[in-house]
Amino acid sequence: MAISFFFQNTKVTLTERTRLKTFIARLFKSHGKELGSLSYIFCTDKRLLEINRQFLKHDYFTDIITFDLSESPKITDAEIYISIDRVRDNASELGVSIKEELHRVMFHGALHLCGFADKKSKDKEIMRLEEDKNLKRYLH
Repeated sequence: MAISFFFQNTKVTLTERTRLKTFIARLFKSHGKELGSLSYIFCTDKRLLEINRQFLKHDYFTDIITFDLSESPKITDAEIYISIDRVRDNASELGVSIKEELHRVMFHGALHLCGFADKKSKDKEIMRLEEDKNLKRYLH
């Protein structure tokens, strides 16, 4: 299991990285998933918009894009791109700390890789409950 953090032309405070990696690995395990490698790439709005256009053919800003690169259904290998610009804006709009919103988005990507969806309203509700549960466990 290898969880890595990369920063592309952006800065964000990410404390207690070893604890965070352990928590994310346990999140996968709690949903019956084996984690091979997971890279979180923190970037700008501009970079994530380029990725969104190139790979998903979407022409809008987003806070996260998750790529499942697994070659086997048994072991998860993935990259999660997160726009720090979006995280900051969303935190401000939601009235929460950047730390809380950043962790929510990080857990959101991990939950997608564990099989959670968010396209339908019922799925969004379930996803939000899972995010909240993990945020509460991790931050409190």
